[in-house]
Amino acid sequence: MKNSWIALLAGIAIGVGGLYFMLPYDPMATRDHAASAPVSAAGEGEAVRAAAGDTLHKIKQRGYLHCGVSQGLPGFSNPDERGNWKGIDVDFCRALAAAVFNDASRVRFRPLSAKDRFTALQSGEIDILSRNTTWTMSRDTQLGFDFAGVIYYDGQSFMVRKASGITSSTELAGATVCTETGTTTELNLADYFRGRGLSYKVLSFEKNDEAISAYDQGRCDAYTTDASGLYAERLKMKNPDENIVLPEVISKEPLGPLVRQGDPQWEDIARWTLNALINAEELGVTSKNIDEMLGSDNPRIKRLLGTEGAYGQATGLERDWVVRIVRAVGNYGEMFERNVGTETPLGIKRGLNALWSDGGIMYAPPVR
Repeated sequence: MKNSWIALLAGIAIGVGGLYFMLPYDPMATRDHAASAPVSAAGEGEAVRAAAGDTLHKIKQRGYLHCGVSQGLPGFSNPDERGNWKGIDVDFCRALAAAVFNDASRVRFRPLSAKDRFTALQSGEIDILSRNTTWTMSRDTQLGFDFAGVIYYDGQSFMVRKASGITSSTELAGATVCTETGTTTELNLADYFRGRGLSYKVLSFEKNDEAISAYDQGRCDAYTTDASGLYAERLKMKNPDENIVLPEVISKEPLGPLVRQGDPQWEDIARWTLNALINAEELGVTSKNIDEMLGSDNPRIKRLLGTEGAYGQATGLERDWVVRIVRAVGNYGEMFERNVGTETPLGIKRGLNALWSDGGIMYAPPVR
């Protein structure tokens, strides 16, 4: 019986094999299969590039960049008295527009609350979110976003009234603290007080202006957000000099622009625009000497400015994309000093945001 089954199976196999060899040979069918197989690096690369160009293609068709910003944070994204947006986060979006269009004005700004900012990016209402947003693991891995890097190293702190006599955050036991909802601030606040066994009460508001207004009216003993934000918001108060920022920093807040996942080309453009701004400062390339630097013999400067090699073209940009950026907004150091530096009302020192070669931690990969 066993031998009969073996004979039957062998006969079926021979029959199927014979049928296969009787079929007409189609070389195109074989070639199509090979081209679509994962082992084909060329086919895979073409597919990735086609998907990758979607955001850049839409921006070019539209004629301008959609950039999500805050509802008004001096030094980062804030409209002036004429309604023109100013700040580091704003300048970054202008740099992107310059890289794509050679025109930094081809960007429209969408003010967003902390609560609405991620929905706007996820839905495609904006192309990039450049809104003093902290880079965290959950935002990077669970929300479908990719951060382009860190544009400002910050940390959360507290502001109190001088008259309170409080000089340290360790003296805030039992305090009522105002803050904005939908941010890492609330979570950091809970960690800080619970970790020290201190009681507290939090008043959360959907809009930051509401939180700072409540503090200014005396409804809270302290107001908390990123330290840079404290200096910015203090400018809006009735009597700014009557308030102080406490020295303790209770968290790490690496702030940076972010894009939707799924378009590596646009992610590369955003990331390398930030890297270019930092590298330009490191190499001494400024908005004032850019034309002179185009004649430099320094190989690092030549690669950065596109006079040697064509690194930007791999992302769909022109050879002179960095030249366009620096002409429009300057380098990272120029952006910092113009918007939040010691000569501005905020008066913030470079600190961690100084170049790695100047005692800070601001650092960018090389262009090569």
